[in-house]
Amino acid sequence: MDGPENPLTLGARIRGADRCTFKVWAPKATRVDVHFSGSAGRRVSMRRGERGYFEADVEDVHPGSLYRYVLDDGRAYPDPASRFQPHGVHGPSRVVDPESGRGEPDWRGVPAEDLILYELHVGTFTPEGTFDGVRTRLEHLRALGVTAVELMPVAQFPGDRNWGYDGVGLYAVQASYGGPAALKRLIRSCHGVGIAVILDVVYNHLGPEGNYLHAFGPYFSDTGCTPWGDAVNFDGAGSHDVRRFFLENALHWVREYRVDGLRLDALHAIAGRGRSIFLGELVDAVRREERVAGRKIHLFGESIENDGGLVETREGGGAGLDAVWNDDFHHALHVLLTGEMEAYYRDFGRVEHLAAAMGGGFVYAGACTRTGRRRRWRPPGSPEPGRFIHYAQNHDQVGNRLHGERLSDLVPFEAVKLAAGAVLLSPGIPLLFMGEEYGERAPFLYFTSHSDPGLQRSMREARQREFADRGWQTPPPDPQDRETCLRSRLDLSLRESGRHAVLFAFYRELIRLRKEHPVLGGGDRREVEIRWVEEDRLLFMHRKRGTAEVFLVFNFLDRRSRVGRLPLPPGKWVLELASADVAWDGPEPSPPRRLPTGRDDPVLMRPFSFMLFGLNPAAVP
Repeated sequence: MDGPENPLTLGARIRGADRCTFKVWAPKATRVDVHFSGSAGRRVSMRRGERGYFEADVEDVHPGSLYRYVLDDGRAYPDPASRFQPHGVHGPSRVVDPESGRGEPDWRGVPAEDLILYELHVGTFTPEGTFDGVRTRLEHLRALGVTAVELMPVAQFPGDRNWGYDGVGLYAVQASYGGPAALKRLIRSCHGVGIAVILDVVYNHLGPEGNYLHAFGPYFSDTGCTPWGDAVNFDGAGSHDVRRFFLENALHWVREYRVDGLRLDALHAIAGRGRSIFLGELVDAVRREERVAGRKIHLFGESIENDGGLVETREGGGAGLDAVWNDDFHHALHVLLTGEMEAYYRDFGRVEHLAAAMGGGFVYAGACTRTGRRRRWRPPGSPEPGRFIHYAQNHDQVGNRLHGERLSDLVPFEAVKLAAGAVLLSPGIPLLFMGEEYGERAPFLYFTSHSDPGLQRSMREARQREFADRGWQTPPPDPQDRETCLRSRLDLSLRESGRHAVLFAFYRELIRLRKEHPVLGGGDRREVEIRWVEEDRLLFMHRKRGTAEVFLVFNFLDRRSRVGRLPLPPGKWVLELASADVAWDGPEPSPPRRLPTGRDDPVLMRPFSFMLFGLNPAAVP
């Protein structure tokens, strides 16, 4: 049932056995009809209400009925709030029963401090490229130990191949993935094994093919645009109802599909005061939904502007999101491991940079970077480390490389393990990108399946210009070629042999430690102390909670490093994990576990390695 504070009214809403209410916002129209397919041209005129909302109660309509809206121009359009587009973005909309297939009401979600995120693209995660295909791999995710999957956008996009950021049917579930029923099956299955589901949603633009919102109302700004299309009108004339459209969209994913959270894409692309207005309303609506549903609903933001205000409380003048993606962490770690200094990587390269990001924050705060990109920062409140999402790889940072190389193709095996330790043992919320846990060899490339030849050509040319601007002379793989998508599909069987199996076991061990050690989960700023020695490329992290403590040493040199006396606090320390240990296919024989504080013998650190020491070994299984 719809909650009294957050009613869902847009689209086709089943009312009883054979009746359906249709509602659409179309202030540009003077007349709107519902036209049903396969009913001898049956058309029903809709009533015009306040502010341009049209509504009709129609008998003899069932789940599965196909319909379009006919506007003044005589053209028939898909429903802007369609729940399913079985024949693609240009076809008719299908009536869906929102109650059918919902998950169990007793699922309460995963607390923020327990989140270990796993980002995946439905179309390339399995050979099937479907939601049901993902279900067949849930045992892999459960064995790995992740607690939440973050699905790249699943709103209806043109064709059957896309990253999802070209979605135009924002309420509809991508047909080639299996549609609404299959997504609900996946979410129920995830919850059944204790895994939450976070959904990536795009509220800053719509894709270039199949976007019919212009015909209905002022959904887009007359003054702004994004790199991917017209900017959404969140603060101009008619913006109240535009915001309602997107707010209902967020609530429909939470309520009809029982997703556990939303990742809000590219918030920097929402211009002007519309961003703060919309985010404030969104956060307030979701928090009300939390109270009614009695479960945690996470809200994550992505922004290139390093805006700490996104995670400031609403009372403190911020947006009130739960966490924000921290690209600075990725960039700092990537440069230390690879030495790449092109484009935005030129702003990084020091251990100091990683220390700033790892402790919970951004590297560049309130000033221009060396590459000239201005970063926003709202300092009041100093957000806690658990408000930042840390990663060594994600869809953008892999997929926007010319050849889509993963980190395991760029650095030695020891450096891959070092990256895993930096992500999973940091106090931030860790995020893994599908396949990194066993060193997947397939690239993750950019791919599309637009039907318009002109659009196909422009997409290819834009991709070529993008890489030419970065100094690459080789043309990128053709995004329209089906093979580009097929090359990006994972081969999960790799995890069963060789170093792939070792790496998978290593990730499992790190995740186990993070879950079971009393210190290594999420923590506040007072529990974390980070120091570094720039010239030796060493980073030390001391974490303390109650009587339990851990001490980590990260070596980012590509050669051996002698640490002359570790800066350990008083006490007898036990070596819990050494990434260079032969047990993890490293070059180091298993070192002695006991390490008395204050000894003068230097510690030998292998290239690209880390060590984890514990002061309270009894608490570690």
